[in-house]
Amino acid sequence: MSINLDGVRSEGALALIAGSLLGDTTMLTEEEASILAEASVNDHVHAADVKAVKAQIESGGDPLGEAFLRLRSAGDRRSDGAVYTPPEIVRSMTRWLSSQGNIERIIDPGAGSGRYVLAAAEAFPNARLIAVEKDPLAALLLRANLSVRIPDAMVEVVVGDFRDLSLPTVKGKTAFVGNPPYVRHHDIDDEWKRWYVDSFSSIGIKASALAGLHLHFYLKVFQASQDGDVGAFVTSAEWMDVNYGSALRALLVEKLGLESLHVLEPSLEAFPGTATTAAIACFHVGTRKRTIKSRSVSAIGQLNGLSRGQSNTKNEFRNSSKWSSILAPITQEQDGLIELGEFFRVHRGQVTGKNEVWVASAQAHNLPERVLFPSVTKARDIISAGSRLNELAALRNVIDLPTDLDDFTLSEKKRIQRFLQWAKSVGADSTYIATHRKAWWSVGLKQPAPILCTYMARRPPQFTVNMCQARHINIAHGLYPREDIDQTTLAAVVDWLNQNVNVGSGRTYAGGLTKFEPKEIERLKIPSPERIIM
Repeated sequence: MSINLDGVRSEGALALIAGSLLGDTTMLTEEEASILAEASVNDHVHAADVKAVKAQIESGGDPLGEAFLRLRSAGDRRSDGAVYTPPEIVRSMTRWLSSQGNIERIIDPGAGSGRYVLAAAEAFPNARLIAVEKDPLAALLLRANLSVRIPDAMVEVVVGDFRDLSLPTVKGKTAFVGNPPYVRHHDIDDEWKRWYVDSFSSIGIKASALAGLHLHFYLKVFQASQDGDVGAFVTSAEWMDVNYGSALRALLVEKLGLESLHVLEPSLEAFPGTATTAAIACFHVGTRKRTIKSRSVSAIGQLNGLSRGQSNTKNEFRNSSKWSSILAPITQEQDGLIELGEFFRVHRGQVTGKNEVWVASAQAHNLPERVLFPSVTKARDIISAGSRLNELAALRNVIDLPTDLDDFTLSEKKRIQRFLQWAKSVGADSTYIATHRKAWWSVGLKQPAPILCTYMARRPPQFTVNMCQARHINIAHGLYPREDIDQTTLAAVVDWLNQNVNVGSGRTYAGGLTKFEPKEIERLKIPSPERIIM
């Protein structure tokens, strides 16, 4: 059970709690010490809060990290790539490291509050650990977690950029593990972009400056590693298919010794609020294996120490420009057909976090009409509609309040507050999804998709033209045209898909359920829209 730190309303107060848990502050950097000094002047914490935090850290929790994610705005965290890894994924990656033999040194290049470092320190009590973290506040939280959980661990905390790290050579094996920060190229300095492109060029690989920061970290690992070293990184999976990911794909196969690739399906919501598919890559530098394991993972429990997967030859990876097709190859190739993704982006509907609250019930009858959105909330809504969803009347409303409630009348605010009080009483504010939203009460429905489709059933997906502008939650996918497409063409595409897509294009699970992830929908082959309506 996690402790409620809602009473901690500033990063300064959070820093004070961390400082109170440190037995020794002499090792702090100037930046960390400055944060503590400023906090001691401007903030105050209760001894009871410190005691409660300590107790939860001792029991394996990370209340400091969770509070950091709440206090630091999503926009600010996005610029730093601060997304902390769920414990289940940390444990599975650490378990894989434990299967790699004796390890002398373990390096986490983007340590955050120390989830990987703590797990590694417990699994490898004799290893030297290096935790690299650029954010001085996060580094403080990391030190506090270590001080409470594993005070005697051999951990060096480096407050800085992993790409600047100079590592001495060691005789034994080094392991690199963690969740490199996801920062888009727009927020990366030109100097580092040149470093990335030039470094790849020096080893005969053409690279693009459009690569995100997590790809930079893979490159730094290659530069810092030697034969025999191992690693496991979890990152956004977009590099598997996009053009700017080609350099990393080549690096993994030719230089880093990719051993296995595990793609976490979006339905897992492994990193709530990020709207991304995650991929775990395990590598063994200098390996001579001719095969690479790969698989798609639909449940956290299936990670299982990252030991499973279908075997594919290295040549299959070398020769493929889209690695996702290796995990779920298209079974039928037809001349003249084009991937649906050339014309449509496919997005799963929004996760509410607690459907029994946000799918409107009697508790919502007094809410303003403008916060109630008729939505597809079950697959049956689409299946019953057939190829055209014409009426909103049969759909249930989803409550989607704005993050800022000031734009309501006094009467409306009172009604909204009564509803939110009830929602809190049933735990709607404390779900994992809610705690990672800018405002826990704002679901953030996507705009109406011109085409909707089911994605998991004992039958092929049902596609329907969304004639009535219904919204959808995560029981359906929305297809959004990349360019303007008229209603006649939309209808023709839907009719063709309903007639030609079969369960063989998806993934079948126990019980006969077939599942289509957004990327699998995008890989469906269709004639060009012009040909469909001829």
